[in-house]
Amino acid sequence: MDSILAGEARRRLFGVANDNGAWRTFGERVVYDNEWVRVGLVDVEAPNGERWDYHVVHLARIAIALIVNDHEEALMLWRHRFATNQWGYELLGGLVEQGEHPAATAAREAVEESGWRPVGEPTHLVSFEPLPGQITAPVDVYLWRSAEHIGSPTDREETGTVQWVPLDRVNDLVQRQELLGSGTLVPLLYYLNSR
Repeated sequence: MDSILAGEARRRLFGVANDNGAWRTFGERVVYDNEWVRVGLVDVEAPNGERWDYHVVHLARIAIALIVNDHEEALMLWRHRFATNQWGYELLGGLVEQGEHPAATAAREAVEESGWRPVGEPTHLVSFEPLPGQITAPVDVYLWRSAEHIGSPTDREETGTVQWVPLDRVNDLVQRQELLGSGTLVPLLYYLNSR
């Protein structure tokens, strides 16, 4: 009984619905769905006790290849992204297909987008959710320290200029907003920080 009263008093004092500040969910209704994106209305209760339908966007799992050569250069694609109308560098990667391991996706996408095939076993570098407040978008990043050039890129949708970019340029590229998206920023900054 004392713990219940303590919890009640805590809720009155701090305005939270439960002792640890977690949100509660009571189900989700899908309002839009295709192979790339699903939008749902989730019945939620916030820590302050308020309850409403909250929009959540669910994106497919993405796998990214960070390929770094002996000269401390990362293989990237200089390209245009129409949604934000930006030009910049991106690491290679794409959607994980049904039944495919994310490392296999990262290697496949690297070949398709650049014509370079990662060599050797990858190291799992990091996994993250870039915008957890309203979007589920799991990203898995794999590191290779070698790649071989096997031909031209085959993915004509992901066109751009393939370049080996010196890692000592990363901070400058961040300042110039020429590294596109969290799928590029997080892996590069994590890699540089963990060297």
